[in-house]
Amino acid sequence: MPFLTAAVLAAFVGYAGAWYFEYVEGNFALLLFLATIVTGVYWVAERLWYLPQRRRAAAALEAHAARRNERLSAQGIATVDPQLEEARQRMLAQPWWLDWTAGLFPVIVAVFVLRSFLFEPFKIPSGSMIPTLLVGDLILVNKFTYGLRVPVLNTRLTEGTPPKRGDVMVFRYPPKPSLDYIKRVVGVPGDEVAYLNKRLTINGRPVPTKQLPDFFDGDAMRYFKHFEEKLGDGAHRILNDDERPAFVPGTEDFPFRQNCRYSVEGVVCKVPEGHYFMMGDNRDNSLDSRYWGFVPDRNIVGKAFLIWMNFGNLKRIGSFE
Repeated sequence: MPFLTAAVLAAFVGYAGAWYFEYVEGNFALLLFLATIVTGVYWVAERLWYLPQRRRAAAALEAHAARRNERLSAQGIATVDPQLEEARQRMLAQPWWLDWTAGLFPVIVAVFVLRSFLFEPFKIPSGSMIPTLLVGDLILVNKFTYGLRVPVLNTRLTEGTPPKRGDVMVFRYPPKPSLDYIKRVVGVPGDEVAYLNKRLTINGRPVPTKQLPDFFDGDAMRYFKHFEEKLGDGAHRILNDDERPAFVPGTEDFPFRQNCRYSVEGVVCKVPEGHYFMMGDNRDNSLDSRYWGFVPDRNIVGKAFLIWMNFGNLKRIGSFE
């Protein structure tokens, strides 16, 4: 059993290493699920088989020592065996291969349940959501607002509340579902979303905006046009780059592309049932639904709602809604 355990642990380490060095396309949800199953099997075996065996061996040792002491006492020999308790503790201790499997199961299953059904942490890797979310923000995503889902398969278990316009949502990137993206929900099923000459219109109604003082992006070392946009029940801030054209270059072929009309002014799309139209708040620096299409419901991960840490700026901690 130690050799089998060593092989299993080596396989996990090898997969993680290959993922880190980008030899394989990693899937953390799948890795955590498999770790939960494997350590759970060891945990059950420990409780039902290995621990009872060790306890029986320890009891047999104690019984043998008691009989030995009785014989010596009958001969008038006083016995003291200080090593008995140490030997008993060694017999009851988990071997290394159980310590690294069954011993880790409670922690792994707690992480699995928390991450799969309650909250999941993410790190913002790019500037597509500036000024709402900055590069380096560590955020929490609510996994149950939009309905609980089966881990790995992402099949819906409960209905939850449908995403609304204005929500900041994490989802699996449609062209490559192993990647997680974060954008703002702009269009829900049935909406006609138009982004023409850098103005957003939904179902023929322009989304209200108010100009703010220019925003300075410290990473780009530039100022950008800065607006407050009222979408859905709340308001958020967006950026525009005057140096970028209004038309959408380099679009991909995606499902329901026939629902979109592209022109030099921008794009108009009719959102199909069961899909969502996503855009970044950094409008001219965001690879979003304008380029790769609609997000299907099955790709939804959860609703982002809190910045729990930014090591470069602790003032960022808190709700961004």
